[in-house]
Amino acid sequence: MSQFFDQVYAVVQKIPIGRITSYGAIALYLGHPQSARMVGYAMNASHHRPDVPAHRVVNRNGMLTGKHHFHGSKLMQQLLESEGLMLKNDQIIDFEDFFWDPNTVLPPFEI
Repeated sequence: MSQFFDQVYAVVQKIPIGRITSYGAIALYLGHPQSARMVGYAMNASHHRPDVPAHRVVNRNGMLTGKHHFHGSKLMQQLLESEGLMLKNDQIIDFEDFFWDPNTVLPPFEI
């Protein structure tokens, strides 16, 4: 599990400022398309790692499903807004325009 989490963190560290990706996109990139939930667990465990921008990972619809794992009720939203994203009702507006897909921008993942 630790190796998988480290692989997730390596992908998340590559997400550019002002862009977001989904748990499922990361899982697919890592060759585990059924492991979106495990990516979520990795994000929940990453809060002791300031080098991992966990706020840039949302669900497949652009919803801030992991927001309750951030200190303060609106911290995830505030971090995303500080990077230029707009949100309404815990969902990223124009999600598709800001979506960063590791499967199309990164070289193939090698196990």
